[in-house]
Amino acid sequence: MGSTPLTDRARHLLAVLVRQYIETGEAVSSQVLAQRSRLGVSSATVRHVLSALEEAGYLHQPHTSAGRVPTDLGYRAFVDQLLEGRRAPRTPQALEAELRQHAGRAPLEQDLLATVAHLVTRASRNVGFTLSAHRVAVLEQIEFVPLGGPRILVVVVARGGQVAQKLVDAGEDVSREELTQAANYLNTEFAGLALDDIRAAVLERLRQERTLYDRLFARALRLANSTLEQMPEQTTFHLEGVSSLLDTDVTLDQAVPLTTLRVLIELMEEKARLIHLLNQYIDGPGLTVVIGGEHASPDLRRFSLVASTSVDGPTIRTVGVIGPTRMHYSRAIGVVDGTAQAVSRVLRETH
Repeated sequence: MGSTPLTDRARHLLAVLVRQYIETGEAVSSQVLAQRSRLGVSSATVRHVLSALEEAGYLHQPHTSAGRVPTDLGYRAFVDQLLEGRRAPRTPQALEAELRQHAGRAPLEQDLLATVAHLVTRASRNVGFTLSAHRVAVLEQIEFVPLGGPRILVVVVARGGQVAQKLVDAGEDVSREELTQAANYLNTEFAGLALDDIRAAVLERLRQERTLYDRLFARALRLANSTLEQMPEQTTFHLEGVSSLLDTDVTLDQAVPLTTLRVLIELMEEKARLIHLLNQYIDGPGLTVVIGGEHASPDLRRFSLVASTSVDGPTIRTVGVIGPTRMHYSRAIGVVDGTAQAVSRVLRETH
């Protein structure tokens, strides 16, 4: 079903019907469609086209006397039309200004992404989420903080705001000045390199003749080695707006059964499982739209996903929304894609 190419008239009528159904949540009659389409054709002609669309699987009729509503295939055809020849998204200036303001107050990427999840929820009126995975952590700065006696707090900051801390015992008292010099040495030598590469380089230098390094630098290398191995790769996930699924404007009592809604909420509470499901769709940069039955998981087949993924060096970052299949796709795509690109710009400028 749906393999036969649609005529321009059928594509237009399908798009008008989907928009009307998204707006009202009610089955669309041929008479309403004839008026809304502005094609200057009769209701009988519209009924003929709708019958063909229904036979091809793009529409279905809830009741024999009712109008028609789109199927998942109908939504797919509609979304594909939206994406054809689509221009680059324009981020609303107010939204980007809000992102920049927040980035100035809280420069850590994970804090900014929490705000982004809230912003896309508010703008799209769906569940908003952000997902960030650092494939290779890159050192931004290392710092040694004296805690008295031989105890030292080692703080490692990776690019993107990832932080690891470890309390170590140096075996002897070390002055603040010596620790500052040791940190400066490591930052000069290794900042901007991947942590895996730094681990290998540190181990190699520790294997070399100790006479090549004075006591201060040898200690710095030992402290770095004991801390970097505790710095795991990190996935950051933020989710907001579950309450938006109960918005009466989208008449979810018609679109999503309460049992299905309950399953989705439970899935959202199991973040690890949801992250796993989302990662099945995110295999590279760009826009992803998954509609209803296209989901691999039965739990999500009454919902649609719109996500935009960007790759900034070692970081894969996704901004997206989840909502009922009767989603306002044009708005969701614009909000998600525009916000994702704005996040990349803001982070590049502030990190």
